[in-house]
Amino acid sequence: MIKYFRTDDKKLHEETDVQNGVWIQMINPSVAEGKQIAEMLDVDIEDVLAALDEEESSRIELEDGYTLILVDIPSIEIRHEKESYTTIPLGIILTADEIVTVCTEDTPVLQAFLNNRVREFSTKKKLRFVYQILYRIAVLYQSDLRIIDKMRTEIEERVGDDTEEVDLIALHELESTLVYFATSLRANGVVLDRLTRYKRLEQYPEDKELLGDVIVENKQAIEMTVIYRDIINGTRELLSSVIDNRMNNIMKSLTVITLIMAIPTVISGIYGMNVSSEWVPLANTAHGFAIVCGIMVVICVVILLWLRKKRIL
Repeated sequence: MIKYFRTDDKKLHEETDVQNGVWIQMINPSVAEGKQIAEMLDVDIEDVLAALDEEESSRIELEDGYTLILVDIPSIEIRHEKESYTTIPLGIILTADEIVTVCTEDTPVLQAFLNNRVREFSTKKKLRFVYQILYRIAVLYQSDLRIIDKMRTEIEERVGDDTEEVDLIALHELESTLVYFATSLRANGVVLDRLTRYKRLEQYPEDKELLGDVIVENKQAIEMTVIYRDIINGTRELLSSVIDNRMNNIMKSLTVITLIMAIPTVISGIYGMNVSSEWVPLANTAHGFAIVCGIMVVICVVILLWLRKKRIL
């Protein structure tokens, strides 16, 4: 899908074709649409469709007549019938008169511009537009990181009798997401570092200040990722310890039960041997069976009291 937008009088309007100062938004474009834009702007088709490859890494390339900027942005995908976070590429192509954004989905990063929620936004100030996009990306990372931390907190609150192995799996998925975030944020940081030396398009003092804010927000997102990953790792170890301790308690209880049940088994086994009754104690005594059963109960109770005194039970 291809749409054209242009700002006039600080308001965004949709256009029908390409003109100076236009923003070309491409959402999951087909190869034919990519060729159309590539021929129209004299851009390499591979650069136009680069963002459609999920394995593309963040980078900035200076070509003849245009600049390609690739960054990773956070996205939501369905994994194991649940919403999980991942990262996808966002391509930005700067030409002399136009700016093109390419992504596989309608990301919230660009929706903020379409809904006129970004101050001092103009499609004609292309470099500032790029910095505003990068700023929104860093802010979205931080927002998603806070949501991930809330998910971790909910799992941590269930630590105890309600702890299940599914919580360990959920923590592992959150930790994997943070690894993807950290990798993408560091790659985006390299792109931002290169943009500080970008001289192809004119930069205003406000643009340089905005780029500085973007770098700060990106570094903060990296720090949040590292901190949350360490916390999740500690929570995962805590859950593992709780589950292991629960298993140990179960094994200890089974061991005690086996020990107690062994006593009647041994005594009944001795009395069940096929020998002369004169050698078996209480064999010819009135109420001998009840006396033997009582002795077994007393022995079991004594052992239970001893185990409790030793805090084994």
